[in-house]
Amino acid sequence: MKRTKIGLFATGFAVAAMALAGCGSGGSNDKPASDDANQSDSASEGGGESDSDTYIALVSKGFQHQFWQAVKAGADQAAEEFGVTVSFEGPDKETEVDKQIAMLETALAKNPSAIGLAALDSQSAIPLLEQAQAAGIPIIAFDSGVESDIPVTTVATDNHAAAAEAAKQMAEQINHKGEVAMVVHDQTSGSGQGRRDGFKDYMEENEPDITIVDIQYGNGDQATSADITKAMISSHPNLAGIYASNEGSAIGMVQGYKEAGKKAGDLVLIGFDSGKAQTDAIREGLMYGAVTQNPVGIGYETVKAAIAAINGETLEKTIDPGFYFYTKDNIDDEKIAAVLYE
Repeated sequence: MKRTKIGLFATGFAVAAMALAGCGSGGSNDKPASDDANQSDSASEGGGESDSDTYIALVSKGFQHQFWQAVKAGADQAAEEFGVTVSFEGPDKETEVDKQIAMLETALAKNPSAIGLAALDSQSAIPLLEQAQAAGIPIIAFDSGVESDIPVTTVATDNHAAAAEAAKQMAEQINHKGEVAMVVHDQTSGSGQGRRDGFKDYMEENEPDITIVDIQYGNGDQATSADITKAMISSHPNLAGIYASNEGSAIGMVQGYKEAGKKAGDLVLIGFDSGKAQTDAIREGLMYGAVTQNPVGIGYETVKAAIAAINGETLEKTIDPGFYFYTKDNIDDEKIAAVLYE
């Protein structure tokens, strides 16, 4: 659980930096999209084992957060490298399970060569995944798994281990005693459950003098997470720290913290993911640190795994692109900077 090194995708840090740079271009932090603001396609000729007739549909949890734009950048990079066509779409908000299911249904109707899914709900998509399986369309789960053995692999951070690292860092910063609270993005997705339970389990197993006094769910929404944070601070005057489990939750946590009249150093704040608002908060000292995933690697490895599945290759059940814990002391290190998505 104490692992902090990251397993980068095949082409290494240079690819990550290149893809991240592409993700940051333009006013929307993305390459030009189609008429649907929440969907885009990428294609290229040559450079891989497949061909341009191969179409891979990726349905993510969202589209607007910088995290998903970074995942898309990795998928686009792999599409170009391997010469396939990739579409990438997701709902406006990470609470819109029905909208995601409709997107998955539309993707399935296009008879793609493979489908990648970052499920908002680990059970709701299963009937459609069964249809895909019956049609011989391989499913790659990414970011979050589903409660089914239908996906041929799951490309995701070990969320339990990453959250445990966040808990370990929190415990050290509050001198292994006191009250802490959690702002979790959801309780239905695999990532939400893993990032909640990893933090909670570590504290229960290793820190007898730390008490988790509150766990609230903000759906990854910044405004909701800000309100939750203010309520936590008001309800628990002895609070020593707060942990937030994704980008929207963490940004909302910082906002609520400031609106509650708190300043740097009053409480220990620890987040998950990056994005400019969060990295700025860490540089300013408002947030102590955060776990960063390798979102470009997630996108890249999802497409790479899809191509392998299309070609009949056997895949490991999980592909973990890894994670780092970063603070203002190491945020500018080369290995960290390569996986931040500002």
